[in-house]
Amino acid sequence: MSEAGSRVRIDWAAGRWSHAPAAAVEDGDALLVTAVEGSDAWRTTAYGFVHDSEHALLAALPTDRAVEVSFRADFDQQFDQAGVFLRASETNWVKAGVEYADGVLQVGAVVTAPNSDWSVAPVPDWYGRTVTIRVSRTGDALTIRARADAEPLRLVRVVPLDPAVELEAGPFVCAPTRAGLAVRLLSWEVGPPDAALH
Repeated sequence: MSEAGSRVRIDWAAGRWSHAPAAAVEDGDALLVTAVEGSDAWRTTAYGFVHDSEHALLAALPTDRAVEVSFRADFDQQFDQAGVFLRASETNWVKAGVEYADGVLQVGAVVTAPNSDWSVAPVPDWYGRTVTIRVSRTGDALTIRARADAEPLRLVRVVPLDPAVELEAGPFVCAPTRAGLAVRLLSWEVGPPDAALH
């Protein structure tokens, strides 16, 4: 780990993979992750299937902390995605990030407890830029925010969470529909949570 202001950078080697990717290669400070074709996380709702094959690099996230992941958003095929994965159990997890869906980049989240939902908003101008996803854990909530480059963080979602739950969190990558997706993860940090919702 190394200090970055009040945040602490997590070494890539400090996490454990929920499911191993096709490849994960350190390139300077970055980690280049190549996803397995068909990798995804979803439970039941609307589609009727359970996918439990995401590539999430996880470490413990205690209460009153925030996890922040940055990556290059140069996705261009259906359902390419990356961001932050937060896992309490097989049936209680959240993924928040950017996904290429229906011809455009979308920022959003899937909350699963025990079935999945999905919320998105289009962000076509984020293509090819550095995207940062920050999730703050405070009290009984996860507060999800996102931005491109140095723009202000925007609120994506507030999610209920039992304060007593043991949670792991970190970067994730999925490629539900194709082989060859390689995502450049730029940083993984933990630090103080955001002080306010708005």
